[in-house]
Amino acid sequence: MEANEERATPAREARAIVSRLLFGQLATYAVGAAVRLGVLDRIGDGTRTAADVAASGGTDPQATLRLLRALAALDLLTEHEAGVFEATAAGALLRRDAPDSMATLARVFCEPFMTRARERVEDSVRSGAPAFDAIFGTDFFSHLKDEPELSRAFNAAMGQRTHTAAQHVPPHYDFGRFTTIVDVGGGDGTLIAAILRAHPAPRGMIYDRPEGLAQAPAKLAAAGVAERVTLEPGDFFAAAPPGGDLYLLKSVLHDWNDEQCAGILGHIRQVLPPDGRLVIIEPVLGDTVRPGATALPYMSDLNMLVTVGGRERTRADFEDLCATAGFKITGVTPLPTADGLYVIEAAAI
Repeated sequence: MEANEERATPAREARAIVSRLLFGQLATYAVGAAVRLGVLDRIGDGTRTAADVAASGGTDPQATLRLLRALAALDLLTEHEAGVFEATAAGALLRRDAPDSMATLARVFCEPFMTRARERVEDSVRSGAPAFDAIFGTDFFSHLKDEPELSRAFNAAMGQRTHTAAQHVPPHYDFGRFTTIVDVGGGDGTLIAAILRAHPAPRGMIYDRPEGLAQAPAKLAAAGVAERVTLEPGDFFAAAPPGGDLYLLKSVLHDWNDEQCAGILGHIRQVLPPDGRLVIIEPVLGDTVRPGATALPYMSDLNMLVTVGGRERTRADFEDLCATAGFKITGVTPLPTADGLYVIEAAAI
């Protein structure tokens, strides 16, 4: 061993963990900058020099090189030789033209309306209330409703976030045995489109606010299922539409507190036929955090706390919540997704 080579020790590793976390916010903003500057779009499928990327984007050459090297250290690029870069599989997801692009999601998650509340985690931990409301003077979804451009971007980002789930949900649940699947809070239709493409028998309905449904017609038409889907504007806090024998909630309940969720589930219980089913697609937290567990669901939990006042839940939490609204959980199936999603089936008691 070289005289100046430092041996890895538990203490050194511990300090490295804390140091990486302290720079985590800067890593997020580096990704956001890369998306806004179109860095991955300009690199494309092959290799490109930092000088070329800077010239095509009108950015400073030295600063561009520094950004690209930071992205390489984050495993989004590979630097094959000095100043020559190629996108990794993860980096390719930040291209706008990628079939499974996460570019809009990355951009939205770096916007001030998403980041400012995270700066106030301490306030939310003290109060138990979302910091967003105090910062912006209204709740998250009301703010979006008053900002049409942000609303469109957010809906598109949520569609991109649902894309991976939409690939894994259809083969992990027998949707084909139902007649009408109602996607409550289904937004642009990414999930229901994937389900109907995989299961040709059922029809679908998307129930959401008008601003949530705005991009659904184009998404459903592109998927070739528009004629099988009804768009029903409405508010799931006020009612659930009748006519379905399967009601689907994907990433809805984690936005809301237990009382609000009980209201949403109660409306579905009122219109669900005796042989109908409820399917909830959400992360399911363990009763304890085991060593090596992915941090993503727990970071999402904090994001729900500061932004909307919702939460991620354990299986016991879901059982209690469903029981309050007249449901009993009949199955919990993990999905092979990075964000720890599960398919939770429930039947009426």
